[in-house]
Amino acid sequence: MLGRISPNGGRKKYINKMYTDNMRRAFHSIQAPKNFVVNLIDNDSFLTIKLDERSFVNMTHDEKLEAVKYVSMLKKALEMEGAIVLVTREPLK
Repeated sequence: MLGRISPNGGRKKYINKMYTDNMRRAFHSIQAPKNFVVNLIDNDSFLTIKLDERSFVNMTHDEKLEAVKYVSMLKKALEMEGAIVLVTREPLK
């Protein structure tokens, strides 16, 4: 896992495999919605953007749309830098 990325500048740890400096800059150039968190995982030959379902629980409809737009922009930015990107989530139990 590359690290838990939060809009408030939380703890970040990177293990470079596919993830390049250009991808890092593209990722961080996009402003995350307030209190929305994703995990970025480097799987050697592709990256995974894993959504934190708990972030969605207390969001309004408009905030959810902004979060989905943010994830779409992240995916596109990473792909523009040469990454193969998978977006996934785990359902709440």
